[in-house]
Amino acid sequence: TCDTGDQQSTAAVHLKEPAAAIVERLKDVMTYEGADAVFECRLSRETAQDAQWFLGDVPLQSNEMNEIRVQGTWHSLILRKVTLEDCGSISFRVGQHSSAA
Repeated sequence: TCDTGDQQSTAAVHLKEPAAAIVERLKDVMTYEGADAVFECRLSRETAQDAQWFLGDVPLQSNEMNEIRVQGTWHSLILRKVTLEDCGSISFRVGQHSSAA
């Protein structure tokens, strides 16, 4: 606000969060049935944007079979005690960027 006594003008600052890019993409994982499978990718910056993991087209959430972690710019998915039914494409999406393995 600028106030000259008899006149006043006000403006506002609006910020948009810059989009994060994927700088280290997912890598294929081969493991044994009953073991854990770990997928990791790294973003260009820490972000508050929604990041989402998928098995095929099914969105994944943290539960007793899937652990989703975020540590700074690193995002990881741990599939616990995988079975043959878990074989398929894993993908990670943030904003308009995605990576699959």
